[in-house]
Amino acid sequence: MSSDLLSGSTASPDDYDASSIQILEDMEHVRLRPGMYIGGKDDRALHHMVAEIIDNSMDEAVAGHATWIEVELHENGHVSVRDNGRGIPTGPHPKDPEKSALEIIFCTLNAGGKFSGDSYETSGGLHGVGSSVVNALSDHLRVEVARNKELFAMEFSRGVPQGKLAKIGAAPNRRGTAVTFHPDANIFGSLTLKPARLFKMARSKAYLFSGVEIRWKTHQNDGETLQEAKFHFPGGLADYLSESLKGATTYAEAPFAGTVSFEKFKVPGKVEWAINWTPSRDGFIQSYCNTVPTPEGGTHEAGFWAAILKGVKAYGELVNNKKSSTITREDLTTGAGALVSCFIREPEFVGQTKDRLATVDAQRMIENSVRDHFDNWLAADTKSAGAILDFLVLRAEERLKRRQEKETSRKTATAKLRLPGKLTDCSSKTREGTELFIVEGDSAGGSAKMARDRKTQALLPLRGKILNVLGAASSKLGSNAEISDLTQALGVGLGSKFNVDDLRYDKIIIMTDADVDGAHIAALLMTFFFTQMRPMIDAGHLYLACPPLFRITQGAKRIYCIDEEEKDMWLEKGIGGKGRVDLSRFKGLGEMDAKDLKDTTMNPTTRKLIRVTIDDDEPGETDDLVERLMGKKPEMRYQYIQENARFVEELDV
Repeated sequence: MSSDLLSGSTASPDDYDASSIQILEDMEHVRLRPGMYIGGKDDRALHHMVAEIIDNSMDEAVAGHATWIEVELHENGHVSVRDNGRGIPTGPHPKDPEKSALEIIFCTLNAGGKFSGDSYETSGGLHGVGSSVVNALSDHLRVEVARNKELFAMEFSRGVPQGKLAKIGAAPNRRGTAVTFHPDANIFGSLTLKPARLFKMARSKAYLFSGVEIRWKTHQNDGETLQEAKFHFPGGLADYLSESLKGATTYAEAPFAGTVSFEKFKVPGKVEWAINWTPSRDGFIQSYCNTVPTPEGGTHEAGFWAAILKGVKAYGELVNNKKSSTITREDLTTGAGALVSCFIREPEFVGQTKDRLATVDAQRMIENSVRDHFDNWLAADTKSAGAILDFLVLRAEERLKRRQEKETSRKTATAKLRLPGKLTDCSSKTREGTELFIVEGDSAGGSAKMARDRKTQALLPLRGKILNVLGAASSKLGSNAEISDLTQALGVGLGSKFNVDDLRYDKIIIMTDADVDGAHIAALLMTFFFTQMRPMIDAGHLYLACPPLFRITQGAKRIYCIDEEEKDMWLEKGIGGKGRVDLSRFKGLGEMDAKDLKDTTMNPTTRKLIRVTIDDDEPGETDDLVERLMGKKPEMRYQYIQENARFVEELDV
């Protein structure tokens, strides 16, 4: 098919010039792409706005400048966060004397007092982003600052100042900052702040720092106080865990809990933790960095679990329990209630919403800080230590038993198989209608697990690029982990030992990202199947998935586009929806949610598949082509490019 037929755009390349480049002001960009700053426009993102303002006040408290924080949800949907800290600076900013420091903070991204470390040793706010993002996404925001016995106020709407910072009177007995805002319905639609969720948020902050009192208020529509509470927990996380496990039987009478500073590492900060095990509850861990929740964990969690695992195994060796060596982190987390909170300087998070901590040093410091204390705790309370060890050994035995049963649960027509641990198998007992998706990476595998049909669709994630089998020694093929997983999952041997009748699935589908790296991985896999399992291709069992590169959404209407040309065609033609057109580019399968992946790539009624076939006009032609393109001799690839370059049409980019 010619490129003229593929392209739906009639715009000339000359139309793309300097005037085509848009420069968005900070507030405009936040409103246009809120997902980049708070994760989206959903209920979680809405409440994340409140968390950002609370985190700013918590930073003042942790730094020793505030003793209380008040969170109030008003009857009109506004929310207020007040503290008795130092108050946001109100003087002219040195680099822009026409504006106050307060205006700069609320109207400029990457402006704040948390970069140098001089104002805050540790902080949880978005480092110059949180206040301005909340301001941009609110239809009304008011800031009051009591500083140097004077009261100042300034108001904004959708990030735009509604006047200059004004001095509104004396404040001899008041200090601190008060922020009142109302989320913009143009961004969040009909979503509203939920009292129960804000109540829980406020209470958890008090647990995380014993030196602060959190005050909570909310109102009914008639303006009367519906609920009022004060939270102050001197016991910190130990109190939090006791409340969380209230009524549950635990293996230790008192949790293993403590607080240690990072003084020996010559850096500011500390770690606090609490953990206990129970047979009556599912395991959970809640982790925090600088009072900010990290639901996806990170390096602080990794350091904590490493300390606990090493401590348990060391105690098992001490009491001569040989089975303790089989305990893994998976066994530790089963039935464990754990809380971990660290305070570190300049934390590095994955993404603006700070769901996962990425600071490398945190793992080492926390592991070393917790380990010694855990060893001493186990030695001092041998009754609890013995009960916990017995519980964990039992969990390990059950895990190994489940794994063994899973490895032999499905049969081929001739024999039972040992299946690779990374394989997520389907439930069907026969090959007919089953599919194995070979997925690029674990992140894509997560979405695929939710999108698949459990009865007929299995998943095998591969990490990185598979070995290029052309020219590799047979011993190298046999020892390669990815190839071993593939052959075990398929239930077949390699080369002359391959028997298509032993194949465990009807379709083998290569599902990689729609980019250059994805195409390379697909090429390596096809080379592997061509050289080692060619009868599978001849019998029509090998396919390529066709994940889209773009999604165009307009109202309830959505269209998926396989490439740039199809995207341009639909943008020009229109997709027939109502409202604003939203264009998303998928950088990889891991960025697609389960619905996108199911509709475009996994659902047999809506997906597109390419069947891999071998077209030999002359005997050995395909063998020769594969050798030239994938073999060890780069000069053959170079020669092929020279010979065929004239067939490549020039592309306008």
